[in-house]
Amino acid sequence: MLVQSLYGIIITISHVADTYGMVNLQSAVSGLNRGLAASEDDLQKADSAAKELEGVGGPVDLSVELDKLQGRWKLIYSSAFSSRTLGGSRSGPPTGRLLPIILGQVAPYFENSKSTTDSMVCFDQVFQRIDILSKDFDNIAELQLGTPWPLPPVEVTATLAHKFEVLGSSKIKIVFEKTTVKTTGNLSQLPPLDVPRIPDALRPASNTGSGEFEVTYLDSDTRVTRGDRGELRVFVIS
Repeated sequence: MLVQSLYGIIITISHVADTYGMVNLQSAVSGLNRGLAASEDDLQKADSAAKELEGVGGPVDLSVELDKLQGRWKLIYSSAFSSRTLGGSRSGPPTGRLLPIILGQVAPYFENSKSTTDSMVCFDQVFQRIDILSKDFDNIAELQLGTPWPLPPVEVTATLAHKFEVLGSSKIKIVFEKTTVKTTGNLSQLPPLDVPRIPDALRPASNTGSGEFEVTYLDSDTRVTRGDRGELRVFVIS
């Protein structure tokens, strides 16, 4: 009876610590426009809050927790956005020049957010859709394409389809397959446009069409990852 009581207390304390850690992390990244408005101090606070949550959660083991990946996840923070690039700790493509990327010149692990740059592309929400049975891993961006005045912007959804595999206990490798661009809003009746993967012989050496990242925290509502460029990303189930 005593052992059971102690076990119950430990589980309760662990749950409280997890909850506090999640609230602390979400508080640290709130108001940062998914990282686009983050200062260096904001980056450090978000990283510290993520490390605290990762420490409480302990190592992720996808061999027993893979089912928690299933679903549609909304990106709420990426540390890469503070530099207005997708490069994280290394330089990457600027957020204001991503239309060619969306149309096939695709980065291995695409994420972006609503931007205030001088771009003709304005990003709204970014999602990941993961199917653990089919091994589908789709990066989905809702965006608007600028048009000449007085025409309204064209609303589209770009889906970057990948396949994924688990490497070790917590690392995931994704391999790009194709991009699908579908108009929404007033032009939703138009058919989707599929842009296939660029042949390997024509692909720049810097764009292998694949990428890796580590899942450092995972529960039924929140996922934290650290990418191969050093990016910290936070997702919530949607």
